[in-house]
Amino acid sequence: MYTSIVILVVIASVLMCLIVLIQESKGGGLAADYSNNNQILGAPKTSNFIEKATWGLAIFMIVLSVISVAFLPSTTASDSVLLQEATEQAATNPNNVPGMAQPSAPEAPAETPAQ
Repeated sequence: MYTSIVILVVIASVLMCLIVLIQESKGGGLAADYSNNNQILGAPKTSNFIEKATWGLAIFMIVLSVISVAFLPSTTASDSVLLQEATEQAATNPNNVPGMAQPSAPEAPAETPAQ
């Protein structure tokens, strides 16, 4: 269920991007080319529809986001991710294996006394 909600939010956000690009802004935007045609073709309320669609999609996305919290997948681990990773690293560290000595740094050669 959570996956389907996330897919719906993604689809709504893509539609929101497209609608915002179409909207008429203060400078005209992409809708400026069509505003004159709306008056000629008899659809003067197109900008109202786009504005209502923007608000509707925004509300839809907010509601889905709030509802998605109820369907979050539950985690079974009670430990934090950092603690779990530290435990895994400690278990796979070859220096922690009993009987394995840590490689020591090579010693400097002893100086021979000059004769």
